[in-house]
Amino acid sequence: MDTKKLLEGYDFENLTIVSLGGHSALEVALGAKKQGFKSCIVAKRGREQTYQKFLKFDPKTETGCIDEIILVDEFTDILKPEIQKQLREMNALFVHSRYFWVYFDDFAKVESEFNVPILGSRELLRLEERDQKPNQYDVLNEAGIRSPKIYEIHEDIDRLTLTKICNATRSYERENFFASTPMEWQTKVREKKQKGLINEAGLKKAVIEECILGAQVNFNFFYSPLSDRLELLGTDTRRQTNLDGFLRLPTEEQMQLSQRGKHPSFIEMGHIATTVKESSLEKAYEAGTKFLEACKKFNPRGMIGPFALQGAIDTDGQKEELIIFDVSFRMPGSPGMSATPYSSYLFGRSVSMGERIAMEVNAGRMAGKLGEIVT
Repeated sequence: MDTKKLLEGYDFENLTIVSLGGHSALEVALGAKKQGFKSCIVAKRGREQTYQKFLKFDPKTETGCIDEIILVDEFTDILKPEIQKQLREMNALFVHSRYFWVYFDDFAKVESEFNVPILGSRELLRLEERDQKPNQYDVLNEAGIRSPKIYEIHEDIDRLTLTKICNATRSYERENFFASTPMEWQTKVREKKQKGLINEAGLKKAVIEECILGAQVNFNFFYSPLSDRLELLGTDTRRQTNLDGFLRLPTEEQMQLSQRGKHPSFIEMGHIATTVKESSLEKAYEAGTKFLEACKKFNPRGMIGPFALQGAIDTDGQKEELIIFDVSFRMPGSPGMSATPYSSYLFGRSVSMGERIAMEVNAGRMAGKLGEIVT
């Protein structure tokens, strides 16, 4: 979309930073407030109490971080002309997240009909979807970043694999499962189908990946077009239910549960702040730099703002290697990353991804270059 047209009529002295009510909305809102901007959350009716009742900004006590709330019946209502008009009247800059995109399966509509400036890359988001081409695997391949081996058909499985597949009823959540042989894969599929956890539509879009056994780390980056700088803001690892519970059990109990048809579930519940040794930082920065260059091959403007390379650090006993198995081309859902020291190494204090976005908005506004960080 034409960036100049998107910003046409905006009052740059009264900007509002907006996100959907979920995923990382609170982090975005707090970051906006810290940098002197108004904050707004578009919340779905029935799921608004956290934002409207408990964390709404109260000028009397100066508590809370949310200035405005727009209530909608469905998140897709944000594409309605009247909602877009409301957003533009508050000089809205929209921060997108995974939560935003899972409710808008028609990427073309968002790319062409959402007439509100988005902080970050609007066009690269579709590359997260593994069932279309090009996708994140193509970007990683272009960058020369190692990613897991992909199995086109389950009959080719010759080692431990992880099948990435959406939950049948909650398509934004995963119903991943492990399998080491074609027969085991078929058994797991049959069991999950019988329980209504997966369906044929999900299977058609599923990806069978080599399972990487290294220490899992999400590297959460920010790229500033204004300073042409790659920044590592924090690292974390995921908490998933009920996988976390399985991992706390002795092997014998895990096997007993599996025999009774109870298997680990990969539904995201949160993240845990983690750190990596400094020799691994070199690998992370190298991967981040290669990733930025590769993105330009898929969109001329390349990556803007927040992104994450999610993977594991594995070893063959001789050397360690960073393997990336997931990419976020937008705000990562990990507010705990600011608990790690990496942003402090750069800024002298802890900076969350939400605040870093707002800092970039401030820099762009003051330099008259806001158009360089929105799409």
